[in-house]
Amino acid sequence: MLIVDAHEDIAMNVLHGGRDIRQSVAKIRRREDEIAAARGCALIDSPDLAMVALPEHRLGGVGLVFATLFTMPAALDTMTANAQEQLRYYHDLAAQDIGVRLITNQQELQQLTVDWSAARTPDDRPVGMVILMEGADALREPSDLPAWYAQGLRIVGPAWRGTRYAGGTGAPGPLTDLGRALLVEMERLGVTLDMSHMAEESFWQAIEQFHGTIIASHSNCRALVPTDRQLSDEMIRAIAERDGVIGTVMANSFLVAGWGKEDKDGNVNNSPVTLADVIRHIDHICQLTGSARHCAIGSDFDGGFGVESTPEAFDSVADLEKLASALAQAGYSEDDVTGIMGGNWLRLLARALPVA
Repeated sequence: MLIVDAHEDIAMNVLHGGRDIRQSVAKIRRREDEIAAARGCALIDSPDLAMVALPEHRLGGVGLVFATLFTMPAALDTMTANAQEQLRYYHDLAAQDIGVRLITNQQELQQLTVDWSAARTPDDRPVGMVILMEGADALREPSDLPAWYAQGLRIVGPAWRGTRYAGGTGAPGPLTDLGRALLVEMERLGVTLDMSHMAEESFWQAIEQFHGTIIASHSNCRALVPTDRQLSDEMIRAIAERDGVIGTVMANSFLVAGWGKEDKDGNVNNSPVTLADVIRHIDHICQLTGSARHCAIGSDFDGGFGVESTPEAFDSVADLEKLASALAQAGYSEDDVTGIMGGNWLRLLARALPVA
């Protein structure tokens, strides 16, 4: 089963965290442990123990990821330069003879699935990457989008926190004039809109204006974790009505309300989180929409948190495959499990990506 993970901040961790995803997770951790020891601390105290690396992708069957361009808020020139550096990194990675492919059109997607299925061993499996920009502030102007598109950008999320384009997490607000112009350009080019992080007002304005493909690459259910970062039931239904797909985030604080927070007595809730907590969010979407067609994975592994903040079943990205058996044990059909683990993303990309 080819697994698709719709949100991994790979380039950010490589370029700003010094991680080399060509090495194994164990080697990355060992290097960071040595650095921590030199500074007089222990890696076990780190809040973001590494989980993502190409050997683990292959071992666990993760054959396609949405690889992000993510920059922290900064001066416009800095954000643009950082995102361009990350994009160049993905191109450089794909140019090496290590089986990484940038997926920009339907034919490349189809060839990836054929070659992945034909691989004789996990080490022979290719890993595809679809480029996703998380937070559009790196785009100087909407008119710059065609140049980024020509370099392989296929999905854009206008918001992170509030941006020049849209209200976002913790920053309520509408689409700006720039945001409306960006959606026009995205629709013209066929760029997919990622609704993750969009504020309530900007979300509904985008639903009304944008008529292309929409997704939420990494968002969970507000009914279960009541914050503005999650999707309300109405938002979930709206995405499903447009035949969009929602990737479940594998962060404990996104799965269990109040995890990692102090109670009134000063005790921190760090109780174990299980695959059953992941399935609760998937179940909720299925109940709202009437099928498993709109559920998928958007782990956000290594996106500002690490193994200590994920369900106890996960030590690395290779363990995503454990979700499949948990879904089957929970009563999901074989077709539904295949869809959630990757088939739903593959179906959406097959229509959203351009013909070569």
